[in-house]
Amino acid sequence: MNVEFIEQKLNEIFKELEQEVMSVLMDESLDKGQTNLHMKPLTSTKQILVNALDSIKMVDRLAKEDLEK
Repeated sequence: MNVEFIEQKLNEIFKELEQEVMSVLMDESLDKGQTNLHMKPLTSTKQILVNALDSIKMVDRLAKEDLEK
């Protein structure tokens, strides 16, 4: 499994999410409640992707350890 490639692609997605976050934060037409409603899916998406990356790395590490046995 090419973990570096997966990590690179997820980092690209993180950058896009950060751009979306900045656009929501800079949108002065949104009040605090609307801003929070727009931010929640973005932060949840990022956390899901971070967790997925951590899981992929753990599975890869465990697979490598099993091959060494």
